[in-house]
Amino acid sequence: MLTWIKWLFAVVAGLLFTGVAVAYLVLRASLPDLEGESVSRHISAPLTLSRDQLGQAVITAANRNDAAFALGVAHGQDRLFQMDLQRRAAAGKLSEWVGSAAVDVDKRARFHQFSQRAADAFAALPDWQQTLLSQYANGVNTAIEEMPVPPPEYILAGVNIAPWTPTDSLLVIYSMYMDLQSGQVAFDWARNAVLAHYGDAMLGFLSQHGSYQAALDGSEFDTGTAPTPAFPDNITDNALAYQRSEPVDIGSNNWAVTGEATNTPGAMLANDMHLGLRVPIIWYRAQLNYTLDGEELSVTGVSLPGLPGIVVGTNGHIAWGFTNANLDTVDWVKLSKSATTYNVSETIRLKDSEETFTFQRSDYGPVKAYAGDRYALSWVAHQPYAVNLAVTRLDGMKDVDSALALAHSMGMPTQNMMVVDRTGNAAWTPAGAVPARLSPSNTAIDEAAYDLAWSQAESDLPVVKNPASARLWTANARVISTSQVSRFGNGGYALGARAMQIRDNLFNKTQFDEQDFYDIQLDNRALFLAPWHELLVSTLSSRPDAYREDLRYLNDWQACACADSVGYTLVRRFRSAVSDLMIGPVLAQLESQDVNTGPLLRGVEPALWQLLRQQPQDWLANRYATYDDLLIDAYQQTRNKLLARYDRGNGLADVNWGRVNALTIRHPFAAQIPVLGDALNMPVHSGFGDSYMPAVQAPSFGASQRLFVRPGALDKAILTLPGGQSGHPLSPYFRRGFGDYVNNTATPLLPQHIEASRHWRPSP
Repeated sequence: MLTWIKWLFAVVAGLLFTGVAVAYLVLRASLPDLEGESVSRHISAPLTLSRDQLGQAVITAANRNDAAFALGVAHGQDRLFQMDLQRRAAAGKLSEWVGSAAVDVDKRARFHQFSQRAADAFAALPDWQQTLLSQYANGVNTAIEEMPVPPPEYILAGVNIAPWTPTDSLLVIYSMYMDLQSGQVAFDWARNAVLAHYGDAMLGFLSQHGSYQAALDGSEFDTGTAPTPAFPDNITDNALAYQRSEPVDIGSNNWAVTGEATNTPGAMLANDMHLGLRVPIIWYRAQLNYTLDGEELSVTGVSLPGLPGIVVGTNGHIAWGFTNANLDTVDWVKLSKSATTYNVSETIRLKDSEETFTFQRSDYGPVKAYAGDRYALSWVAHQPYAVNLAVTRLDGMKDVDSALALAHSMGMPTQNMMVVDRTGNAAWTPAGAVPARLSPSNTAIDEAAYDLAWSQAESDLPVVKNPASARLWTANARVISTSQVSRFGNGGYALGARAMQIRDNLFNKTQFDEQDFYDIQLDNRALFLAPWHELLVSTLSSRPDAYREDLRYLNDWQACACADSVGYTLVRRFRSAVSDLMIGPVLAQLESQDVNTGPLLRGVEPALWQLLRQQPQDWLANRYATYDDLLIDAYQQTRNKLLARYDRGNGLADVNWGRVNALTIRHPFAAQIPVLGDALNMPVHSGFGDSYMPAVQAPSFGASQRLFVRPGALDKAILTLPGGQSGHPLSPYFRRGFGDYVNNTATPLLPQHIEASRHWRPSP
């Protein structure tokens, strides 16, 4: 019997070894060729695609079009599946791969008809942009044609690779609209639902201006002007549970100083775009070297797989960066009973079947119903001017003024563009698609109020250049003057606490270098939560015997989102629990009507403190006798939930912020692969940042890049990314660079030692 067991074990072990060996060989075969000589009919002159020690693509070509071809090859070799997901997400075609689990996601995308819009937009582009997109697609398809075995994600998912088309790149831009601006669509819908369900007083109360304001001109709205409304009669139980998780504070920082505040003639820029973090990361390091109008250019920074060109970076003369601007680019139009609408039917294909999605469209946009009324969505992403490749022309700009002139013609989601040059100039302006309609509205407008100027892009946009302070900053909060808000609106500004902290850091020194900027980006001081810490300590101090240990941790909270701080965790989650108990019942009523109220939570801070100060009895949930009882229960719920999830036998010591907010960057397929799946993820690392501070970090959200650069001193420039260049787990570039990111080390922007080179020449 023992012999048979040994024999069976040996057979099983042999089969496992053989299976692993075969899988390894297949994976190895899917690695791209990074060296060698090739020919292509798509290029006009010899070119080289090299990889440095981080895997950064270093391209040397004769012109911009040939460089686009080479970048397409590099993206196709390292990030094809990522690109595929983005084009499918925008087109509403994920169900073809995933099945019924993605049908609702596809319906939300099909509502916008981005595939048809991409085709129309491509046909309207100037010839040079069409050529650039075609050349890029040729490069991606060259990479696909060279693959003897598909990348591992295609094998695991059991799906085929479709060729890349020029319109697919425009779908990638639309996918960024969905990522960066769909929150505006939800925000206006939620504000309109508050108005329809509760009235003006409640909307004003939940949307009032707080003290966290940091516009560039210092202008401030009055605070504390909205009266507290009576608790709504149409909520039968104001202890109604609220299930919506609090969204992270919408991210991205950039700031700049003019040459007056550096030790070189050049001005200096910092840029860190906050996005979801995953494997592979969203951005791709590249340097493009080519000739334009007889001049040799070298453009270095991050590109977006799926698109030609550098999105954020420098050409040595200027440097530029972007953050979400949150100008209002959305209007819901309330349709009259007689308004004409048209039925639209979209076929959503699944793996083995198909489903028909039908919705209505009007002359103003696609239509959605609420409480018996119909509303059409007018969104800048639906306009013909929403997408183009004008941003690629930053490659040849020599100074801030020429970059500013280009910014207002860019077809992309509206961004705060920060730009600096080597002679010391620094400027801010909104870049991207802004509608020319004159009166943005936070709630639905009537048909009669619809402005035909929606069909035109605004070209007269604010500019701030070389302010007397020599400092500029944005962090998704209001940047424009109070007087300009009636013209450009509020598309969901961040609270402003983060912007204030950055601004104040910039005024704490007279001169800066790259490391000084890095330090600002890593600032995790909990200034915003200080009043909540005071409130929690005061609340628990009324029961010192019951909360002796808790108070000890709170007194040692370090006033920062630091990895070893237990007190920070307690304060942070306490604030969320109080918000859920006090504001949650109002929002839960809307959630039951399929309204996403998450965006409203970003602006409730003034309302929360107003309730805590005034303590109106009708806002107190039924089961509480006093507000102190509510606060104690909010904390006890917080404590119980934290211990239930994180306690490993050490009690509160196990809920330190480093564990609770641990950086966890995962591959989307890791959970589906037994035993070996975790090898696809980045190593878990202790968390140190949070919302409402410059160092924004959640477990899978945070700085998607950290750039610090001054033209004229690129040897000192820094570009740190939260992962590697390649999405292939066997590539040497799968994780390189991640260690610098989690250890807050300065990774050079410029390419370093070249490890591999691939050469192309034109076909005879």
